[in-house]
Amino acid sequence: MSVKMAQYGIAHAHASGKTDAMKRNPNVEFCGIFEPDSKVHEKKAGAEVYKGVRWYESKDQMLEDESISAVAVEGYVRDNLTFARECVNHDKHVWLDKPAGTDLKVFQEILDIAAKKNLMVQLGYMFRYNSGFQFLFDRVKEGSLGNIFSVRGHMSSLYQNQQRIFLSEYPGGMFFELLCHLTDIVVYLLGRPNKVTPFLRNELGKHPEFKDNCMAVFEYDKAIAHLESSALEVGAFEARRFEVYGTKGSVIMEPIEPRQNPTVRLCLHEARGNFVKGWQVVNVEKRSRYDGELVALVADIRGEKKPDRSLDHEFIVQETVLRASGVIK
Repeated sequence: MSVKMAQYGIAHAHASGKTDAMKRNPNVEFCGIFEPDSKVHEKKAGAEVYKGVRWYESKDQMLEDESISAVAVEGYVRDNLTFARECVNHDKHVWLDKPAGTDLKVFQEILDIAAKKNLMVQLGYMFRYNSGFQFLFDRVKEGSLGNIFSVRGHMSSLYQNQQRIFLSEYPGGMFFELLCHLTDIVVYLLGRPNKVTPFLRNELGKHPEFKDNCMAVFEYDKAIAHLESSALEVGAFEARRFEVYGTKGSVIMEPIEPRQNPTVRLCLHEARGNFVKGWQVVNVEKRSRYDGELVALVADIRGEKKPDRSLDHEFIVQETVLRASGVIK
C-alpha cells in the first residue's frame, strides 16, 4: 500500500529534488504542496518538476488530511522548525531538510513530541545513502578499517553576492550551510565529540557577517576529525572529498557527489573478502541524491525496518553543527 505524502514549502535548495523523488517513488502517493510565501510560489512554482502538482490553498487543508502520513518540510531553514512542529502536532512523520534551524531547544521539543507519538523525524542529509558512504559504513561495521583515529572532510562551493547576502542571516556560514552534511557522517561514525573547536572566517571582505572560509576540529577520546568548507573554491564539486583512516585500513572518496560516479579508494593492511592488501579502486553505483532517504523513510513508516538513524542521533548532529557554528559551546 502506498504511503501518502505532501510537501510543506519549496524555498529550500533541495525542495525540487524532494518533490521529484516523491513523484517517482512507486510506494509514495504524492498528494500536493503548500507554499505559504506567495513570492516564493511565484518565483519557483513554474519549474518543470512542479507541473501537474496539486497546490493546497492553506496549510490546514494539508495538515488536517488524516490520510497523509508524512510531510517533506522544504521551506527556508529559518521557518522549517515551525513547519515541522505543526506537522508532528498533526501526527505526521517528517522528512525535514537540513540543517535543523538554529534553536536547539525547539528542535528537541519537536523530537520529544515525535518520540511520544512514535513518529519519524528524518533529516535530509543526502550522503547517508550515497553508495560511496554506504561502502564506507559497511567496511567500518565489519571491522575492516580497525579503530578509526582520523577523519577529514572537504566540501566547498563558489557563492556569489546574492547567495552571500542570503546566507548571512545564519550563524556559522559555510559550516552551517554545507558541513552539516559531513557532520552527520562524523557523528554516525564516532558519536558526539568531546570538544568542538570552530574556525569561522571571512576572507573576501564582502558581507563580513557571512563566514566564507570555515573549519572545525572535533576531538574524541581516541580520534580527531576536521571538516572544512569555503565559498571561494573554483571547481568545488569535483574536489568534495571524505577520508577515513583506521588502524587496519583507510577509505578515501573524491569526489563524493553523484554528478559523476563516486570515486572510492580502499587501503587494507591485509586482504579481506574480495579486497586485496594495499590500495585499490572500488567501483560503486551512481545514485540519485534523495531516493535512498525516501526509500528508507517509507520502509520505516510501513514498519518494515527500524530507522537507520535514531532521534537521538538527529539531535546530536544538530547540537554538533551548532557547536561548530559558534552558536553554543
